[in-house]
Amino acid sequence: MRNNPKIKSLAALKKTVQVLRGKKKRIVFTNGCFDLLHRGHIQYLKKARSLGNALIIGLNSDASVRRLKGSDRPATKQADRAEILAGLEFVDYITIFNQDTPLKLIKQIKPDVLVKGADWKKSRVVGKDIVEAYGGRVELIKYLKGYSTTGLLKNISNA
Repeated sequence: MRNNPKIKSLAALKKTVQVLRGKKKRIVFTNGCFDLLHRGHIQYLKKARSLGNALIIGLNSDASVRRLKGSDRPATKQADRAEILAGLEFVDYITIFNQDTPLKLIKQIKPDVLVKGADWKKSRVVGKDIVEAYGGRVELIKYLKGYSTTGLLKNISNA
């Protein structure tokens, strides 16, 4: 995992973001578990990337996924999830975080565009106030109906 140049520690990512900002690149940030990557994730991430020049994903660690989703998750380990995401051409960088929310990442990366799924109310998006305070914006992207990791796991267990 550490050999993949797209997967970075927060310290390394902050240096990369400085370089991108020096080149006047628009930084887009989203976060999530991305446990079993599916068509809905692909559509969402492509749309997120289209909003700027570099897409950064804050990937929930295995421990944070367990706290958020339950003891039977994640179905896929964080190193594998990160490598799969890194294989997507429209994903520029991934950093793994252990907190329940990406607030620390947002404060340190300071994305120009913060992206979440449209199932969120904009007022409840973690980091919204911070991003908007320095002139960034929050974008909500509609999910592709019928696609979810929870749904996939149910289908697998029922098969």
